[in-house]
Amino acid sequence: MKKLFRNRTVLGATCILLSLVLCLGIAPLLNRTASEQTEIVRIVKDVSKGALVTAEQVETVKVGAYQLPADILKSADAVIGQYAAVDLKKGDYLLPAKLSATPLDAYLNRLNGSKQAISVTIKSLAAGLSGKLQPSDIVTLIASDYGELRTTTMPPELQYVEVLAVTASSGQDAQSNSNAPADKEEDEKELPSTLTLLVLPEQAQLLADLENKGKLHAALVYRGDAVTAQQFIDKQDAYFTAKQAKTEEAAHD
Repeated sequence: MKKLFRNRTVLGATCILLSLVLCLGIAPLLNRTASEQTEIVRIVKDVSKGALVTAEQVETVKVGAYQLPADILKSADAVIGQYAAVDLKKGDYLLPAKLSATPLDAYLNRLNGSKQAISVTIKSLAAGLSGKLQPSDIVTLIASDYGELRTTTMPPELQYVEVLAVTASSGQDAQSNSNAPADKEEDEKELPSTLTLLVLPEQAQLLADLENKGKLHAALVYRGDAVTAQQFIDKQDAYFTAKQAKTEEAAHD
């Protein structure tokens, strides 16, 4: 009985000691961590998606550092001169995903008259690779239910085509859904509705016909570095160069 009582006494003393350690050691440490502050960048005026962020639209403020995202932006220099990738509201804190170093429609500035941008409809989730396509992807376009005979065709003119943008029915870039706030419900994210493609005039004409008479499907060919992607585009351009040479040769015969 004495041994049992002694064990209980030791156990009780140990519990008291641990309580003291928590109160005098760990608790102050947690309180100090919770009270630590850090400077972050905050929006003071609404900024529309695609607009340039200026110095008048941001401020640097001190807030509690506890549970802030690790990548929250803390320097105004990292924000000013960037483009808003989403609509920014007064009071918003800023993360890198909410900003873009280039204009959102910068791809349109690449048009120099030799190629064109054309959008085609994604008529089903599967037709657009289940919403996984991204700008700079190289795809092959396939048409199903084409024409009166409802055939399936994979034109050589559309074997390697660059994706410029993936757009939802609202007109906003679907890939920007990844920039949505973390608390946004998954089912609120918009699915892709159209693909904008960089093509030659002959390809644009063919795509318009396929869009009107069939259902287009995009098969992903390549996603990666720009140099390799350009090699696929060069192969596609070479097809048209060879085709034009044959046409001119036939005209001379």
